[in-house]
Amino acid sequence: MPQQHDLLAPQGLKITPASGLTEPRLWVRRLVIWREPGGEIVQDVTLRPGLNIIWSPDRADGAPTTGLQPSIGHGGGKTLFCRLLRYCLGENRFATEAQRERIGLAFPNGIVGAEVMLDGTCWAIVRPLGIRRRHMAVAHGKLDEIAAGEGASTGLEPFVEAVDQRIITPKLRELISSRVDGPIWPIALAWLTRDQECRFDDVLDWRSPASDSDSPMPASGREKGPRLEALRAFLMAITAEERTTREEVEHLEERRRTAEQETGHRHWAIEGAQARLFAALSLAGQALPDMPLLIDVMRRSASERVAAAAKLPASGSAELAKTREYLEAARSEWMRLDRERIRIETSIPIEERVLSEIQGELPALSFSTSEAESQICPICEVPIDRVLAEKCGLSHKLHDPAECRARWEKRKQDFEEQGKKLDLFRQERTQNLEQLALAKQNMDELARRVSNMERTRDAREAAWYSARRIQDEVERLADLVVAQDAAIADLRQLTAELEKERERLGTFRDKQARVFGRMSEKFDPIIRRLVGSDAKGWITLSGVGLDLTVDMGGDRTTAAIDSLKILAFDLAALCLSIEGATHVPAFLLHDSPREADLGLSIYHLLFQLAAELEEEAGPLFQYIVTTTTRPPPHLAKEPWLRLTLRGAPAQERLLGVDL
Repeated sequence: MPQQHDLLAPQGLKITPASGLTEPRLWVRRLVIWREPGGEIVQDVTLRPGLNIIWSPDRADGAPTTGLQPSIGHGGGKTLFCRLLRYCLGENRFATEAQRERIGLAFPNGIVGAEVMLDGTCWAIVRPLGIRRRHMAVAHGKLDEIAAGEGASTGLEPFVEAVDQRIITPKLRELISSRVDGPIWPIALAWLTRDQECRFDDVLDWRSPASDSDSPMPASGREKGPRLEALRAFLMAITAEERTTREEVEHLEERRRTAEQETGHRHWAIEGAQARLFAALSLAGQALPDMPLLIDVMRRSASERVAAAAKLPASGSAELAKTREYLEAARSEWMRLDRERIRIETSIPIEERVLSEIQGELPALSFSTSEAESQICPICEVPIDRVLAEKCGLSHKLHDPAECRARWEKRKQDFEEQGKKLDLFRQERTQNLEQLALAKQNMDELARRVSNMERTRDAREAAWYSARRIQDEVERLADLVVAQDAAIADLRQLTAELEKERERLGTFRDKQARVFGRMSEKFDPIIRRLVGSDAKGWITLSGVGLDLTVDMGGDRTTAAIDSLKILAFDLAALCLSIEGATHVPAFLLHDSPREADLGLSIYHLLFQLAAELEEEAGPLFQYIVTTTTRPPPHLAKEPWLRLTLRGAPAQERLLGVDL
């Protein structure tokens, strides 16, 4: 073919396959979907080394109709086919959560299996689609027997570990970011089987969050630096020494970021402390020197304030203590007098009642005395004199006048004594109130003296402590300034070390230019083959990432050309893998790569290039591509066309049902 001569001309693409190989080191020989273990086979797809096309015809490309329904290229299951293939190769999930639920309802006991060839050994891999939880990976196994059996689950770990050990190599872990936890093969698989959702937008976009693939870091996530590091490791374009230097650069960058933050915070603290001290020392508006001479000015001003505070009048602690003792004594005396006042005030009403009672008894006693002298017979109620005259023989009990007079005299004396006692209480009350007023006056005076002495003492102490606090703040500011100067010096030294290490990284990148030169030797003829002989393409490693350049009378950066760059990059890496110059197998899966208005003629040349690569390099690679656009007519058939799917009717889809 004329195009083949262009591709493989002396100045074109040259491939020297690795010696001793008769087939790809890793390739998928068969993919099978069962409705249930040992039951109906829903799909059985045989694949081959070289180019494998999965086509879902679209009526816009002149695809024939099926029955009464027009042929549509979308919804046939191309992406699901790719996801199931990735699932069998070790990826955690085969679809988004919503789609997994729908498939699980349609195929509760469904399973998918694959025969994967690894260095000539057939691995039989079986994984569930529904509620089953049996994952099998058996070397030298027979897929149909394992799928129909009920053996114990082995998990995918044996197969993944075998790929890691034989192809990826254990040494590669040392060259990839230390954040990688687990096997390396799933990371390489993410690159070799890009998500369709990534739309071939960037060479380092492998897994989209929309695909829900649960791929490990750094295959997914926003940070592209670790992915670039992994890609370089896969392409043998990084060394352990460079990895160590890169870690040192990352460490220095982190230290510098921390130092810059601390320096910024300290600068803010210095400015705040300086403003406060200017106000406290009344230095605002004065002509002042810069640091560190400003610290000396502040120290002198603060020392003057401490000296001035020391000269303030002081209340002696002994005098204050003595005055407090006097105050406590005066307070105790006042409280004693107040208790005495309460006793007197309580007693006077009682004594007045007693006097009143005695006074009330005196008239009765006076009457009794008078009556005793001229008594009335208690029986006849007639005067005794008359009774005696009439000789009454009934009454014989008479009051004793002497006794009645004595009782009256006694109560009269009690009345006089009680009056005197009441007068004494009243006099005592008058004296108590006078003493109480004097005691209160003395206590209040002593309290005022204590309060004045305490205020004088507190004012002096406040002035002293304020002056000392300002003096301490000046010293803290001096410490901050010294620490800031030292931190700035350290930051300069750290920046110098970082620049030095970055220069070393640049040297390493220059050393790896040879690797990317070999990559460009594949990339350039592929670009010229796809877009024209006048085009040029090359790959460079810069300090910020991987640059893919296509020169067609100037650097082209259209969306279609950007997608084409990624396709060409992956095919160039595939060529290096055929030569054994990478740490990944010569395996590539592209899901519907016609993106961003890529021209049909260029798209057809992609298939043609893969077919010519197969003819030139032999069956030493496997390139699987799904497409809605019709492949070139001479390739849209066996052996390159491996499966034809349609969006309608349902039986023409990958799973043969509506989900």
